[in-house]
Amino acid sequence: MSVSDEKIRSIVKKVLEDSLRQPSAADTAADTASGSDPGWGVFQNMDDAIEAARVAFERFQSFDLQDRRKFTDAVRRVALDHKEEYSRMAVELTKMGRAPHKILKHINVAKNSPGIEYLRPDAWAGKNGLAVDEWSPWGVIGNISPSTHPSPTMLDNIIIQLSAGNTIAFNPHPVAKQLNARVIQHCNQAMTRAGAPENLVTCVAHPTLESAEFMFAHPQTKLLSITGGPAVVKAAMKHSKPIIAAGPGNPPVLVDESADLELAAREISESAAFDNNILCTAEKEVFIVDSVFDRFVQAFSTLGNIKLTGSQMDQLADKALVKGEQEYYISRDFVGRNASVLGRALGMQVSDEVGLLFGETDADHPWVQAEQMTPCLPLVRVRDFEQGLEACIQAEHGFEHTASIFTRDMNRATRYSKRIKTDIVVINGRTSRGDGGDLGEGYFSHTIASPTGHGIVTPRDFCRKRRIMTVGAMRFI
Repeated sequence: MSVSDEKIRSIVKKVLEDSLRQPSAADTAADTASGSDPGWGVFQNMDDAIEAARVAFERFQSFDLQDRRKFTDAVRRVALDHKEEYSRMAVELTKMGRAPHKILKHINVAKNSPGIEYLRPDAWAGKNGLAVDEWSPWGVIGNISPSTHPSPTMLDNIIIQLSAGNTIAFNPHPVAKQLNARVIQHCNQAMTRAGAPENLVTCVAHPTLESAEFMFAHPQTKLLSITGGPAVVKAAMKHSKPIIAAGPGNPPVLVDESADLELAAREISESAAFDNNILCTAEKEVFIVDSVFDRFVQAFSTLGNIKLTGSQMDQLADKALVKGEQEYYISRDFVGRNASVLGRALGMQVSDEVGLLFGETDADHPWVQAEQMTPCLPLVRVRDFEQGLEACIQAEHGFEHTASIFTRDMNRATRYSKRIKTDIVVINGRTSRGDGGDLGEGYFSHTIASPTGHGIVTPRDFCRKRRIMTVGAMRFI
């Protein structure tokens, strides 16, 4: 079924903010009190933010790769120096997640976001001369940042996209605008102290749907970087310019009869409970072979997770999920809330220390099919590996984002990986290990660009590849 532009616009508006509006006097007073009044890269309108970033890009081109490293190292220090402040603000403003977990995300960004080391040139030499491919910046990148991870995603994007030689104009999610403005100011202050031009990163003080659409269409935004829901991605893709988009995920897990059940229970529990399950890579539903289902549930319960009845899972879905035209969406009142909040919705007294609620459902239950982003995990019995594989493929919805499997049979793991076709597949570990960093191997990024085929991004993804050819010269062998 096709969706009209008017419908897309209404959905985007809801995604960006429940009520988009121009700033009132109360908004301005609140922004000033939080330290996010205009200055140091924060502008009252998007046109000024983009123009400042364009001017900064012209100046930035005279700096070399080592300068870029120096400036992005300053951003990494900002992430470490302000991790507690940003984490506390994120919880206060968005009501999502847990501050101690957000602190770990800032540390991860500072340590593991990829930088200029990914921009090594390629060269060929032969009888015809020398050819060199290098990685060239686009210019000003128009960037949408999310409410789920407002400061870690912004900091990660700044490190990666400045390493690529670009400047950035942000349209943050409105609910986190005060935090994101503060991040922009701190980063510009730190980078200028390190010798950078002013306004390498900018944002609009009061982001709206209109400012986002203005940014999408502006002739000076040469590339769009979108981290948000599918409606925002669709709105950006209406414009004829390159886009790198992080889309939705609904990561399934398959646990077969050969799995180490204690390992599986521990890894899934710690991962799905982290920051109240708002990571797009986190496990959203678990399919377990029937012969080991009860043993898995016992292992999962011993970790302090609270089991709900089937009726309670139905009740919670009725309260927390909203039926759209074609699929279910999580109500904003429940995204990233503590398990205790979900428990209260069921009339239960649940300690804030409880990491997860869980319960058994059918494979077609809304709690399985929606990207629910809460610390409540549906468990589904499957007859065998084959049924579980097909159920995982169906629940993943072709997002091609993230999936995992627990098995001692590497032939099954190989078959699962080939069939599921996600950007990240983790075998015998929590899904978040697949994004590198301290828990996995390889580089890390907050942008997993499945819709546009870039996967886990590096600075190369934000560059144009350019070649220079020197004919019959510059070859010394």
